[in-house]
Amino acid sequence: MKVLKFGGTSVADSQSLTHVLDIVKKSSDQQSLVVVSALGGITNLLIQMAENASSGKTDFQETLEAIEKRHLNPILHFIPLTHQSEVVSYLKSQLNKLEELIESLYTLRELTPKSLAKVSSYGEILSSKIIYYILKHQGLDIELKDSRELLFTHELNDREVVNHTKSKEACVDFVSNNSSKIILIPGFIASDQDGKITTLGRGGSDFTASLIASYLNVSLLEIWTDVSGMYTAHPNLVSQALPIPRLSYHEAMELSHFGAKVIYPPTLQPLIEKEIPLVIKNTFDPEAEGTRIDKSGTSEGGNGTVVKGVSHIEKVALINLEGSGMIGIPGFSKRLFECLSLKQINIIMITQASSEHSICIGVRMEDAAEAKKAIDSQFEFEISLSRVDPAKVELNMTNIAVVGDHMKKHQGISGKLFSSLGANNINIRAIAQGASERNISIIIDERNTQKALNTIHESFFETQTKELNLFVTGVGNVGSKLLEQINQQQNYLLENLRLKVRVIALSNSRKMILGNAPLDLDTWEEKLHSSSVDADREHFFEHIKNLNLRNSIFVDNTANEEIASEYNRFLEHNIGVVTCNKIACASTLSNYKELKKTARKFSTPFLFETNVGAGLPVIDTLNNLIASGDEIHKIQAILSGSLNFVFNNFTLETSFESVVLNAQKEGFTEPDPKIDLSGVDVARKILILARESGLELDLEAIENNSFLPNEVLETTNNEAFFAALKKHENHFQSILKRANDKNCRLKYVAQLESGKASVGLQEIDPSHDFFNLEGSDNIILFYTNRYKNQPLIVKGAGAGAEVTAGGIFGDIIRIGKG
Repeated sequence: MKVLKFGGTSVADSQSLTHVLDIVKKSSDQQSLVVVSALGGITNLLIQMAENASSGKTDFQETLEAIEKRHLNPILHFIPLTHQSEVVSYLKSQLNKLEELIESLYTLRELTPKSLAKVSSYGEILSSKIIYYILKHQGLDIELKDSRELLFTHELNDREVVNHTKSKEACVDFVSNNSSKIILIPGFIASDQDGKITTLGRGGSDFTASLIASYLNVSLLEIWTDVSGMYTAHPNLVSQALPIPRLSYHEAMELSHFGAKVIYPPTLQPLIEKEIPLVIKNTFDPEAEGTRIDKSGTSEGGNGTVVKGVSHIEKVALINLEGSGMIGIPGFSKRLFECLSLKQINIIMITQASSEHSICIGVRMEDAAEAKKAIDSQFEFEISLSRVDPAKVELNMTNIAVVGDHMKKHQGISGKLFSSLGANNINIRAIAQGASERNISIIIDERNTQKALNTIHESFFETQTKELNLFVTGVGNVGSKLLEQINQQQNYLLENLRLKVRVIALSNSRKMILGNAPLDLDTWEEKLHSSSVDADREHFFEHIKNLNLRNSIFVDNTANEEIASEYNRFLEHNIGVVTCNKIACASTLSNYKELKKTARKFSTPFLFETNVGAGLPVIDTLNNLIASGDEIHKIQAILSGSLNFVFNNFTLETSFESVVLNAQKEGFTEPDPKIDLSGVDVARKILILARESGLELDLEAIENNSFLPNEVLETTNNEAFFAALKKHENHFQSILKRANDKNCRLKYVAQLESGKASVGLQEIDPSHDFFNLEGSDNIILFYTNRYKNQPLIVKGAGAGAEVTAGGIFGDIIRIGKG
C-alpha cells in the first residue's frame, strides 16, 4: 500500500484535476490512500473572509459566490448533467452552513481559533467530496473517509498535539476492514478531544498524509505538487536552480526549515521513525524524476556536489546582546533563551563568540520589538550598571543556509562559500555552523538576497559557469562593435571559458533600455530607437544598483567627462567599471588615486586597457613588468593611431585638412579631432602610463610641444577647426617638406624618462624603430632593467572602432576569468 497526497495548484481547477485523475488511475493497481487538500487558493479565501467578517466588513457574500463558482467548475466539467444533482446539492448545503457561520462572525465581531478552524476546514471538506464523486464517476473502486474520524488531537503541556495512540488505532482499524482499491480522505482537518473540528496547521495536508503513512507503515508516500521535487535553490530567485534527485531525511529537514516550501518540517518526522521513503513529484510532469527522500539519501547531488541545496528565510531580525559583564558568568545564555521562550519567540539562529562577550540571535522580524523588550527587561539590572548593553536590533535581514550531509568530509566548503560572497561585496553579518557541518547558516542584508543566492548557486551547482552582467553606455562606433562582438562570441565563451556574458541595459545620449533580463543583441538597435525612456545617468545608475546582480559591470564607451566623473560611485557599490574613456584616469592625480583605492577597498574590477593603445596589451604588459620586479627606465611610444594615420597619409600632393577629414570619417579620431591633433589625447595616454609606473604626475606636468598654430587650437567647434586647418595649409606643408628633405618621417612621439614626460611631433630617421610604422598602428618601447639595450616592443593597430571594442571586450573577459 502507498499514500498519495495532492494539493495546491495540483487541485486548482479542472485542467489540473485531469492530471490528478490520470495519476490516481495508474495507482489503482494496488490499494492506495489518497489525501487531497483544498482547491488551490481556497483556504486563503476562507481565512480572509472570516477575518473580514469578524472585523465588520460586509463583502463576504462576493467571496462565497467566488468559492461556489470555483467548486462548480470541476463538477460541470467532469460529471454529466444527469449525475450532478447529488454533488451540487451537497455543495449548496455546505455553503449555506458556511454562510451562517460567517454571518455569526460578523454579528459577534469575534474570531476565535475554534471558529477559524471550522471556517478553514470547508476547503478540504468540499474538495474531497467533489473529487470523490468525479473519481467514482470514472468507474474507480473508491471510498471517501472523513479524516475527522481518523485523526485526533489532545492537550499536552498547554499545546494541542496529535493523539498518536488514538489516531493510529482508528486508521489501522478502518483500513484493515476496507477492501476498496482507493481510499480518499481530506487533509488538514482532525477532531480535538471534545469531538470538535480542528486543523493540523501550516502544511497540514502533507502532515495528514505523513501521519497516516506512518500509522499504516506503507511502502511509500508520494506528494504530488506543481514542481519536480525540491530544488537546489528557490527557482523564482535562481533561474539555474535544479531538481535534487535524492536527499536524506536530515537534509530535507534542514532545507524545509530554512524556507523550502515544497515540504514542511513536521511532515518528515513520522516518516523518519518508520523509515518510509517520500517522493515529491510533479502533477503536471509525472514522468519527471522528482526528489526521493529516505534514510540514506546520497553522498552527492545530481550535479556531483556534496552541497545539496541552498535555502533561505526572509524578513529576519538580528539581535545582539553584548557586554563585559557576560564574560565568565554562567547562566547568561539560559536567561536569554528563557525570557524569549516565555514570550513564545522562536530563535532561528544562534552564534556566540568564544570570548563570551556577545551572543547574537536571529528571530522573525515581526518578533523583533517584543524580543528586544523581553531581553532588556531580563537584563535590566546589568544594563543599569553598564555591564551589559541594551539589545541591538538590525532589521531587514535574510538567513541563508547551505545544506548537505557529507560537507564535513570535504575541505573548503566554508571557504568557497565565504570567498564567493566576498568577491561580490556581500557582507556576512552572522555565521553559525554545527559540528556535524550539515548546515552552514549565514545572515546577510535583505537587499543582497537574490544576488547572494545566485552567487552561492553558481559556486556550488553550476559547471563553473560565471555570469557577467553588462550595463553599457555609449553605443556609437565602438559601442555597437562591442555588442556585435559579444553577440558573435557568446557560444564560444560559454563552451570554452564557461562565461555567460549578458547585456542587461543600454544607453546612448538620448535614450536607454533598462532591462531585468538579458537583451536580445540581434534587435538592440530597433529597441533602443523605439524606447520611450529618456537617457538619464542617475536613473541608469539606480537601475544597476537596485538590480544588484552579481558580477555587474558598467561599460563606458564614450569620451564624456561627466560620465567619467561618476566611476567612483559604481566602484563603491561593487559594480565593476570597464572603460575606453581616458578622462578619469588622466584627470587629477587625487581622483586617479581615489579610483584605484576604491577599487581595491571594495575588490571591484576597474579596467581601462583601451585608454592606451586601443586593443593592444600596453597597460597589462607594464603592470606585469612592475609586478614581476622589473624597473621602468624609459618609455618611447607612438600612442595615437589617429596622428600616425594622418602623418602616414599626408603628402605634398594632399592637403592636411583632407587627410584629417578622412581620418575622422574612418573612425580613427575622437568625435572632436582637435583632442587628437592638439596632443592632449597623447598627453593623457603617457600620463596614464606614468601613473601606472608609479609616478605621481598631473596633466600639467606633461610637456606638450604642439605643432598646431594657436588659431587652430583656439577653435571651439569642428567647423571652425577644419576651416583653420585649411587656412594654415602652408604651415603643415612646410613641416612635411623639412622632414622629407632630411629623409625623415613625421611621427607624434610620447616619451617618459627620469620622471618627466613629453609629447610632440618629431622627425624620425630610417634607423629608428618608429620609421616604418604604417597606417594607424601604435608602437611602445619599454626600456627596463631587463630590457636595457633592446626594448620590449608592443606594436599593432592602435585606433579604430573594431580594435578598441576588442580591447574593451578583452577587459570584460579578464574580469570573467579573474
